[in-house]
Amino acid sequence: MRVSTFLWFDGQAEQAAAHYTGLFSGSTIIDTQRAADGRVTTVTFELAGQRYVAYNGGTRYHVTGAISLYAECETQAEVDAVWAALTDGGHEGPGGSLTDRFGVAWQVMPKALGELLNDAQPSAAERVLTALHAMTKVDIQGLLDARNR
Repeated sequence: MRVSTFLWFDGQAEQAAAHYTGLFSGSTIIDTQRAADGRVTTVTFELAGQRYVAYNGGTRYHVTGAISLYAECETQAEVDAVWAALTDGGHEGPGGSLTDRFGVAWQVMPKALGELLNDAQPSAAERVLTALHAMTKVDIQGLLDARNR
């Protein structure tokens, strides 16, 4: 058995899959299915080992921010690059969240955030969270500064 994330689009499944697989290394389009008239119906793809199915289902359902994709980045440069690519045509949200041009919500977080929140001192972790919630795109140095205050 395989569990995959299923994303519903209104005609943009192929464009979204191409955008996402071009952004994340180790990603690929696995399969593209078409209707008899040539329209793309379903695109199966992997982002860094995680499988997704993008479906052109029309206007019946809409993606909401209630579920988001989580991109954990190693460095500030990686956070910056992923953020720029995903906000292009989309919009920024608070605390590292955004909605891309396809309406998909994302959390773009540095790996360091987990380490900072696991700090032995609860007051330091609270300062990190307060700083995070005040940011749009996450700034790792800002989180470090908040922890060290």
